[in-house]
Amino acid sequence: MQRMGMVIGLEPDKVADYKALHAAVWPEILALLSACNITNYSIFLKEPENLLFGYWEYVGDDFEVDMSKMAADPTNQAWWAVCMPCQKPLAIRKEGEWWAMMAEVFHLD
Repeated sequence: MQRMGMVIGLEPDKVADYKALHAAVWPEILALLSACNITNYSIFLKEPENLLFGYWEYVGDDFEVDMSKMAADPTNQAWWAVCMPCQKPLAIRKEGEWWAMMAEVFHLD
């Protein structure tokens, strides 16, 4: 199992929209996350800075294959089309990242 964290900004005028989307995540998206070996997934919001912190645990054997499967899914592409306009990627993210991935520096079970 691999714990993963990521951060992104949230457009100030989209906070309510983003909260509403995630209060009723499409069932197909929840099923896809599970099918792609993502568990224990949470997104936290820090206001008034409007920073989103995402955390999940990856329990699969090939993260790249699972993420490719997720990216290719038409329903997921539709989900991203409504979520991504709400998000404000950080300038410090690495090339190719939308959410900036974070390194784990501490964990306690």
